[in-house]
Amino acid sequence: MAAPFRVSASRSSGYTPAMLRFITRRVLLTIPVLIGIVFVVFAVARILPGDPCKAALGERATEARCALFRERFGLDEPIPVQFGIYLSDLSRGDLGTSISQGVPVSDMLVQRLPLTLELTFFALALAASLGILLGVAAAARRNSAVDVATMVGANLGISTPVFVLGLLLIFIFAVVLRDTPFVLPPGGRLTAGVTIIPLTESWGLTELEGPLRIVVDFFSNMYLLNSLITGQWEVLGDALRHLILPAVALATIPLSIIARITRSSLLDVLGQDYIRTARAKGLSEQRVVLRHGLRNAILPVVTVIGLSLGSLLAGAVLTESIFGLTGLGRTITDAVLARDYAVVQGLTLVTAVIYVLVNLIVDISYGYLDPRIRLQ
Repeated sequence: MAAPFRVSASRSSGYTPAMLRFITRRVLLTIPVLIGIVFVVFAVARILPGDPCKAALGERATEARCALFRERFGLDEPIPVQFGIYLSDLSRGDLGTSISQGVPVSDMLVQRLPLTLELTFFALALAASLGILLGVAAAARRNSAVDVATMVGANLGISTPVFVLGLLLIFIFAVVLRDTPFVLPPGGRLTAGVTIIPLTESWGLTELEGPLRIVVDFFSNMYLLNSLITGQWEVLGDALRHLILPAVALATIPLSIIARITRSSLLDVLGQDYIRTARAKGLSEQRVVLRHGLRNAILPVVTVIGLSLGSLLAGAVLTESIFGLTGLGRTITDAVLARDYAVVQGLTLVTAVIYVLVNLIVDISYGYLDPRIRLQ
């Protein structure tokens, strides 16, 4: 009697040679993209109208002072020479120094990027979880009141600008509900009087220096993570309350898009022959929808979730301004107005790299979700 067929552990785990080749191809394809980003960021910063000297010095911007200013920051060199210097600095991990503030761009990243990342990923988690849930509910109950209400709400969410929704949320939860338990802070990161202890102090690393100190300071400025791992529960609760309104305002548009895509993709799958076969076998509707339907309809949803990161990072510019948060978006806006080339280049480059890496993760996830992709 023939031995029963067995799937080897190497193939069942997903780490097959085909999967490794798939991941390698995707990683290699990101290299020219990153090179192109470096060039485009440098070029766009130079195309911006206006003189950085006049933007920085204002009425004190005489010809003599501007000549010294340009010489100090290397702006008197030809564009190809400036690009070479920029590449040389990047190879050493140096993003430059702010022209308007005289602060290293890397220090500004350590201080302000954590807030934007917290806001972005909090909003992305909110949009993805609620969007998929609402999309599945609408598809499973097609043409019902749940479906109609979900699609109407999605249309309203897509058509409402972030700045309108943000101001409306502030008015409702900080003004109308001021004397109720549902009041929420209209802005800022922490309530006055609430302070967070840096990780260097919590872990006794006050004398730490070098790159490791930069990493520790970076995670210290992620208030949710810092307070969670150090047990600062009052700070954690306060930081969460301050993030609710900005995250809701930022997540509304991608949430609506994810809900619509989930519904559409799932409806296409639920009309397939194998779904009718699963129902004919007597499987429960919940198992048919979630196990057989959603698993095969999830690829377009994953794509939209990955692309939503770009819109969330872009939307953070308005959201941070409305809610008084000093993050990456607001810093880039101020740098553009001040013609601060170093800050615009450095922060835009970091944002683009984050976006490329997230899309790389999304591409790799395709290979796990659909084995046919990694075999192509």
